[in-house]
Amino acid sequence: MRALRALLAAVLVGLLPTACGEANAFPEDTTMARIKARGILTVGIKFDQPIFGYKDPASGRITGFDAEMARLVAKDLTGSERNIRFVETVSSKREDFIEQGVVDLVIATYSITPTRAKRVTFTEPYYYAGQDLLVRVGDSTINQVADLKGKTVCTARGSTSVDRLETTVPGIHLTVVDAYSICVPALIAGRVDAVSTDDTILLGLYAQHPDTLRLVGKPFAREPYGMGMRKQDTAFRDYLNGLIARWLCNGEWDRAYMATVGSPAPPPNPPNRHLPGPIAEQNDHKPFRGTCGSYGYANADRHEEREA
Repeated sequence: MRALRALLAAVLVGLLPTACGEANAFPEDTTMARIKARGILTVGIKFDQPIFGYKDPASGRITGFDAEMARLVAKDLTGSERNIRFVETVSSKREDFIEQGVVDLVIATYSITPTRAKRVTFTEPYYYAGQDLLVRVGDSTINQVADLKGKTVCTARGSTSVDRLETTVPGIHLTVVDAYSICVPALIAGRVDAVSTDDTILLGLYAQHPDTLRLVGKPFAREPYGMGMRKQDTAFRDYLNGLIARWLCNGEWDRAYMATVGSPAPPPNPPNRHLPGPIAEQNDHKPFRGTCGSYGYANADRHEEREA
């Protein structure tokens, strides 16, 4: 498995922008060239998911792992991570916003699925999550997904969680809402028995209510997150795949992880290693690892890699 991960990283490294000194521009009529000329990258992201995409009510700043990934893209394309505009994008609107040109790309805990890939193009996974459960701290009746039979579970419209819960747990009662932030008050008030979605999303919700909620910690599915863009925009996809490969092997991914996903204190006695550990290399969220080398853009044309 380690050899396969290294091979995948090596393949993606071949798609990266060139090292400093190669000053050619992006090919004309590509998404990269248009964004560079415009000077602003527009990204669809969640505003209500602590740790991944969250709008701070006091400062208005968008924080989280997805936000850090987006800023790295903006920095490479425009020269500064500040040249970015975030657009709130709930799960049910991700494909619409891409197709309508509202955003250049979506980085919003966006699981790669065959159904979604019929409408948009995805990068290679930049993160892996596992679907899990969030329950009230005093509820000892739910300790695994099978315990949800006959229970009322809240999840978000347009997410992969809806279909998976319906097929995995016969007799489950679903409350489907527009955003996970709506689920939490319902769970605390006892109107639903659990919230189910990706474990790292749930960890952020748990971190806001550690004395009230409990993360079950038994993931029952693996979710690969990709960046989504217009269908058939293979040049943009290849460029982004190259950036992901660079971040995975040069430490940028790890720095973003430890500043966001790895920073909140996990629940006491974490039951498995799907929860963030002290070192990003030691958890299952990182897609693969390899050694850094020279970076080459997928097409023959190359552009200058800016200094950090």
